[in-house]
Formats: sequence, C-alpha cells, structure tokens
Amino acid sequence: MPKTPEEWLAHADPEKTRGTLKLFLGYAPGVGKTYSMLSEAIRRRERGEDIVVGIVETHGRPRTAELAEKMEVMPRRQLEYRGVPFEEMDLDAILARKPQIVLVDELAHTNIEGSRNAKRWEDVQELLNAKIDVLSTINVQHIETVAPTVQRIAGVEIRETVPDWVIHQADEVVMADLTPEALQTRMRRGDIYPAARVERALSNFFRRGNLIALRELALQHVSKAVDKTLTNYMDSHHIRENWAVRERVLVCISSNPTSKYLIARGARIADAVEGELYVLYVDLQQELSAERASALESNLQFATNLKAQIVQVKAKSVPVAAAQLVRDKRITQVIFGRSTIHGLRKYFYYYAIQRFLSDVPTVDVHIVTQPERDDDADER
Repeated sequence: MPKTPEEWLAHADPEKTRGTLKLFLGYAPGVGKTYSMLSEAIRRRERGEDIVVGIVETHGRPRTAELAEKMEVMPRRQLEYRGVPFEEMDLDAILARKPQIVLVDELAHTNIEGSRNAKRWEDVQELLNAKIDVLSTINVQHIETVAPTVQRIAGVEIRETVPDWVIHQADEVVMADLTPEALQTRMRRGDIYPAARVERALSNFFRRGNLIALRELALQHVSKAVDKTLTNYMDSHHIRENWAVRERVLVCISSNPTSKYLIARGARIADAVEGELYVLYVDLQQELSAERASALESNLQFATNLKAQIVQVKAKSVPVAAAQLVRDKRITQVIFGRSTIHGLRKYFYYYAIQRFLSDVPTVDVHIVTQPERDDDADER
C-alpha cells in the first residue's frame, strides 16, 4: 500500500526526541568561549530561531556584556545560603518558557545548595530531555579525566568537573582558540582579570608553558570529537572505505612471547605518523599452557605500557575478527607477524591473510617476520 503524505513526512522529518548539545571548548579563561557562544546565538536569532539566555557569566568583560544585552535573558532564581543571597539559573522558568534554544554558560558550575540539581550539567540534561537545544561552554581542565593531568601541569586543584559521558554526548564541539601569546596580551590589557590580579595570574596558571600544554589538551579533545562526527557520518551513509584522516595502527598478537616485537614495531609506526595504537588478541578458546598464558599477560602489559588501546575478543577466526575491528575503528594500518614457516602451515597462513584482505576496505598491511623460537609450531 502506498504511503500517505503524513507517513512520508514522518519518515523524512522524524519527531525530535531530545535536544542537541553544542559545546564551546576553551583551554583557559579569557579565550573567548562565552563571546563565541553569544555571537552564534545572535546570528541564529536573526535567522528567526527562538533562543534565550538561560545564564551567562560576563565576568565584567564589556564586550561579552554588550553581546548578552542583545539577547532575551531569562531572570535568575534568587536563593539564600547561610544568610547570603545567591543567583542561579532558573531551570523551571526555562522549561515553562520552552524556547527552541537556550544558552547555558559554564557547564561545570556547582549549583548553590537548595537548587534542584547539584550541578549545572544536570540542569542541561533536563533541558535536553525536554527537547530544548543547548549551547554551553567549558574549559578543558573541567573534563573529569583531564583534570588530574591539568593539576599536574599547572599545580592547581580542579574542584569542579563534568563526567566524560556528558562531553561525549555533545553533538558538536567547537574550540574557542587563541595563541598563548595573544591570551597573555589580553591578560595584560586587563580584559580578563582586574589589574591587581594580572601579574600573579601570569606567573602561575597563565604561564606560557602551562598555556601551551592546556591548548594541546583542548586541541586533542576537539580532534577526537571531530573524528567521532566523521565516524557517525560514515556509518549513517554506509561508507565502508577508510578515509585516512587520522592514522590508526592495529597490531595482531598471539600468546607467543615474540609478539612484543610486533607491538614495539607498531608503536614506532604509530609514533612516526602521530596516530593511535591498537593491539588485538583473538581468543580462539583453546586452552593455553601456563607458559603461554604468562607470555600473553606479559604481551598485554607491554602494550599497556606503550599506551596502546587493547582489544580482546573471542572468535573462531583471527582474520574475521581483525577485519571487523578494522571496520569498527577505521584502522588505517595493520601489522601481522610471520615466523619462518614451511609446507601446509605456510599455505594456511597466506590463506588467512587473503581472507582478511577480502573482507576489509582499503588498509595498509605490514607482514613482519618475528624472531624464530623453538615453540613457533604452536603459533596461531
């Protein structure tokens, strides 16, 4: 039976089930996250989108305040804590107003006691569940798994963090970027902190070395976010080819102690191309001797020490499992080991390689001869 016009419309434009989240990421205060967010909001409002400011912290910066004044700003909720008045974002008022888009500054902020949620990122979850799109800001040091690294680099305690899963659910991540030198100049002009705080800030958190390291962390995070977006696009469009935008090196290992040689080779290649290193062990569900089990554990620990991402799977076929991982992770280079083999084993080995190649998109394959051992006859 032919589809009705309504059915075609539903297929082409399915009902929105959740709001979208766009993050403006920075590596330090003053790089322009809030300014960039407000600039986009103004452009979108001029295109006719219903957009309001849930909460924006201008920190006394005139240019940011000037942009905020051009937007519809939701009144803040007044709270009192230990006799002191505070202002927080009024989540209930925003949900009642139900705009198309809302701006929520400083995602890592901790709400004052008495608020509905302890954290602002929890408020954002409610907005997204209400099918309201959110534009928000965060500095890289407030990402939960990044905070310990920043503490070591800058020597400051990061008290407020956002779980990584919240960051990963962002539909888009945009970096508000500025060179460390330009940021320090902005600091000296008094554009970020009052003049009395400038010299102290420049000699502590805003030291050039700190800023370079923080900027690198933010760039890495944005790179991963863009890579995820590309992967989602390729999956949704059923694109099987590898678009080698980012190098990923996969090393296939066994319980043979000589696999460490392969892992080391893979690590050198990954380092040379500034790519990611993966190590795959396929459990063929065959019982290993105590010696082989110990060797496997040593191989995996060696891979961990080299910062490899380890994947262990149970399967009946090494080439099939490896091909699946290549497709899933968009692997660009694969390393297989080969010992000196003869006769039927040599035939089976090349058959396995050919089977792998027939089941994957374009990928570079390295066949690396491993050092020979007396027990290589047991090698899988």
